Amino acid sequence: MKKNPFDLSGKIALVTGASRGIGEAIADTLAANGAHVILASRKLDGLKKVEERLRARGDQAAAFACHIGEMDQIKALFTMIRERYGRLDILVNNAGTNPFFGDVLSADEGVWDKTVDVNLKGYFFMSQYAAMIMREKGGGSIVNVSSVNGVRPAPFQGIYSIAKAGIIAMTRSFAKELAGFNIRVNAILPGLTDTRFSAVMINSPEIMNVILPMIPLRRAAQPEEMTGLVLYLVSDAASYTTGACIPVDGGMLA
Repeated sequence: MKKNPFDLSGKIALVTGASRGIGEAIADTLAANGAHVILASRKLDGLKKVEERLRARGDQAAAFACHIGEMDQIKALFTMIRERYGRLDILVNNAGTNPFFGDVLSADEGVWDKTVDVNLKGYFFMSQYAAMIMREKGGGSIVNVSSVNGVRPAPFQGIYSIAKAGIIAMTRSFAKELAGFNIRVNAILPGLTDTRFSAVMINSPEIMNVILPMIPLRRAAQPEEMTGLVLYLVSDAASYTTGACIPVDGGMLA
């Protein structure tokens, strides 16, 4: 093992949902540790701000628009990666959506399709395309951002919780099938995190009065608190870690 196993110099990393929140924090950490980070998200404007900030401090980053719920955009992204970089060492599947907050009996097909297409189907095919490149180049690391909801479904977040549970199963399936190609696949399970995604809950005293007693640390996480585990999982320090699905939840699932 090299002197600093967390050094990602020379690695090409792709982070989805990188324009803000957990995805931006992960991209920031990977770039700060030497990786050339490909920033992906639906809208290019937000990504460009992240790219400019990282480049201004001397890190390597490039922004590309990609909606992971659209297969043609996934294919176009990986075509670009092959042509421009010729390799991919790290994939962090982070992009997500939760368009519906309500009971399962009220959910319609459109809500189901939008949630599953991004949160599960998108992760599957992003992982598949990434693994094809990694296999050719001798290996790599994939980290999926699931959720504590994948283990303990949250009220009125049924479809989202189902999709996040699917990510956990997908992580373990890919880990077993790709180990022979030296591709490691792991997942982190964030708890309540202070992002725009969770603002509806965090800004509601009524909801927080219910949630906080379930979290031993009695607070929401900051996006940066998700990044240490991701850095470990994509680094040489985790060379014998695959198929792990690890909570980062303030003790909620303990």
